[in-house]
Amino acid sequence: MSKQIHYSDEPIGDIRLVADFLPSPKELALRDDQTKITISLSTESVVFFKQAAKKHHTQYQKMIRELLDDYVARHKA
Repeated sequence: MSKQIHYSDEPIGDIRLVADFLPSPKELALRDDQTKITISLSTESVVFFKQAAKKHHTQYQKMIRELLDDYVARHKA
């Protein structure tokens, strides 16, 4: 760090509790076993997912995987 942090002894002020917004450990774990495949996608689709992933700070492969998993879950029932 190039800039030094200066602390003060000022009062913190009113403290408020925030509801827990983090997912449970079960939700963080991978849903199922994964199978690696090779798939050919249109350039337009890959560009779309890469841009969306960059915007949301995630991996584009993960977005595609979750989209397919949601599709299967909806059509499986």
